[in-house]
Order: sequence, then C-alpha cells, then structure tokens
Amino acid sequence: MADTLRRLVNTTTYKLLQNKLETWYREYHVNSCDQNLNRCCELIELTSKVQGELFTILSLTASEGGVYSGVDTIKSRFLPWLGSSFTVLTSGVTSDTSLTLMKESAEKDQKLREQATVHEKEMIELETELNTTRRQLGTIKQEISGRRSPICFSSLTSHSPTSSKLTSASRHARLVSRFNDLYANERLNAQNLLRRYVDDLEMVQKIIFIATTEAFQAAKMAFRQFKLRVRKTLSPSHHGPEPLDEAVMDYIIRNQDLYDVQSSINDVIRSMSINPKISFPSEVDFILISSFIREVCRVAFAMQTLEPPLDVAFTTDGELFNEKKYRRSYDSDFTAPLVVYHIWPALMENDTIIAKGEAFTKRGALWSPSKSRSRGSSPARSRSTSPARALSSRSRSPSPIRRSISPRR
Repeated sequence: MADTLRRLVNTTTYKLLQNKLETWYREYHVNSCDQNLNRCCELIELTSKVQGELFTILSLTASEGGVYSGVDTIKSRFLPWLGSSFTVLTSGVTSDTSLTLMKESAEKDQKLREQATVHEKEMIELETELNTTRRQLGTIKQEISGRRSPICFSSLTSHSPTSSKLTSASRHARLVSRFNDLYANERLNAQNLLRRYVDDLEMVQKIIFIATTEAFQAAKMAFRQFKLRVRKTLSPSHHGPEPLDEAVMDYIIRNQDLYDVQSSINDVIRSMSINPKISFPSEVDFILISSFIREVCRVAFAMQTLEPPLDVAFTTDGELFNEKKYRRSYDSDFTAPLVVYHIWPALMENDTIIAKGEAFTKRGALWSPSKSRSRGSSPARSRSTSPARALSSRSRSPSPIRRSISPRR
C-alpha cells in the first residue's frame, strides 16, 4: 500500500488537477462551448484515474488490517456512499442542460454563418468599388501623361458607405475583443497585485469592479468635453460636403491619442477614495492599479466613437440575477436569486447585451441596496500621479473620508 500511496504523491496528480482547473477558469470566458466541454471531460477523466488509485489503496489498506479491521469504517462511510450509486448533487443544473447547451451552440453557429455571409457580401461590394477606383486612376494617369484638360478628383474623394461600414464594424469587433481581454488578463493581473495587500478577495473584486465602472464614467465625460472642443474649433472653417458632426467624429477617431487619459485616471482615483463600499490599506494608494484603470479608460473612450456607442450596464447590489446579462462566479450559490456583489460589468449597446459580466450570488447573504456607480459629492484629497508614491508611508493623520483595512502579514 505504501508504494501505491507514494506513487500517487510523487505524481502530484492533485496539483495537476488544480492547475488545470485554474487554467480552465482563467480561459473559460474566451473559450468556445466545445473547448470548455473538452476541458471538463478531461478533468473528469483525470478524476476517475485518481479514484482508481484510491480504490487500490483502499483494498490494500483493508487487507493489511486483517479480517475484521476497518469493518466499522467501511460500514459507516463507504457502503452508504456506494449504495447511493455515486449520486452527486448538482444544484442549479436541470435535466435539460445538455439540450440547452446544444441549442446555444446551434444558435451561435447560425449567427457566425450569418455574419460570415454579410461580411463576404460587403467584401465583394468593396472589391467592386476598388476595381472601379483603379480604372479611374488609370484614366487619370493617361490624361496627365497626355497633358489633357484639368481633372476633377471629386469622384475619387467621395465617401464610400461600404468602406465606412466595414471600418465601423471592424472597430466594434476589435473593441469588444479588447473588453474581453481586459476581463481575462488585465483584471486578473490587477487582482493578483491587490491580493498582496488585501486578504479579502471579495473586497479586491469590488475594488476592481468599481474602478472599471468609474473609468467608463470618466471616459464618457472626457469624450463629451473633447467633442465639444473639436466642434467649437472646426465649426468656423467647416465647408465640407459631409455634416459637421461627421467631420467632428472623424477627427476624434483619427486623433484618439489626444485624449488626456491621465486626467480621467485622477478622476477615477478621487471617486474611489470617497466610495463608502470599498476600503484600502492605509500604506498604499489606489494609484497601485493605475495601469489597469488607464487601459479601461482608453477602451471606454474609443467605444464612445462607435454608432451607437457601447457602455457598461447599470447595476445595483441586491438586484435580481439575470442569466442573459451575467455569469455566476465559480464560488456562487447557483440557486440564489439575488446578486450579492458584481465582479465584472456587462457590456451593452443600447438595450442589447454584447458581452456578459460576472456576479457573485449567495442565499441568505446580507446586503444593502446601493448604486454601484455612486460618486461622492465632495472632492477627495490631492493625489500625486507619480508611481513612486504607490507604496509610500502616510505619516499624516487620516482624513474623515479615508478608510483602511489591515494589510496582509
């Protein structure tokens, strides 16, 4: 028995299972349905192998104890479990789950085929226009070389609706993909960084969620101000064939690098400092996650240039859980009807859900209904934007709006 147990320990099977489980969790929301099902089947197969090893150890251990040794344990623990036919309680999972998965997979495939058809049609139209433009260019070159009458270039500089539609669709797809990357990568990096100073995972997730929603608020405000400045500048000299609003939006799309993202970061940090729903260790600053806030602000600002713009869903703690809008976190109670707190916001286009968020649900949990986008009415204390202050000690007396919790030891 000892050799079998030693072999099971040396193979570090449970560590392998844990690593695979964590990897699957990190990649779950970016995998396809088939990929997630394959990951699940793989873990089931590995678990069955471990059970086989444990049954072998159980048999050997029982034989080492003699004829009657271990009988009470087998009667009280093993036989009842064996008699239940290995029944596993699967709360929240109904008998038609497989049918639902198959239906969702079929709908997803149908949607992809429709999108591919539309894209192919647009590409054909664009290729036709491109060939026409090439022929016009050839004619112009011949006329220039023959020194003929002046050429009108208006036909070549005219706006192409198909080209614009493809550009907008491409930016839309890229920004949605970037939003999902923020959830799968930058969010987890920020979470790992905060866990060095905050023991409570729930508080860490609340901090990141509020930082995300506040970043969208700050970016939308900055976009509106930027748009007003551009409109005011272009209005006196605008005489183009396109409307002024289109010229303003085109300028913003081509000059997004002029966005003062640092100002939005400062606004986010000030709002978080006076938010009563979160707390932070006194020896560090919210600027610790400024790189995460910066990326969310950039994505949120770019999403305002779409037509219609994209935004995160409005949320309140204690709201009814909506399966179309959110996924439950892995440690949630899958039968609980209310949201205790949100982990990641859903992405919306008007009333249409573009990307699901994540929420934690639990029965019997206490909560106080309050808006997750609450902003303080008074300004927070002045903060430096230098990263060197991220871990600096604060020897001054704390202000009334500062809240702190003990750092991890």
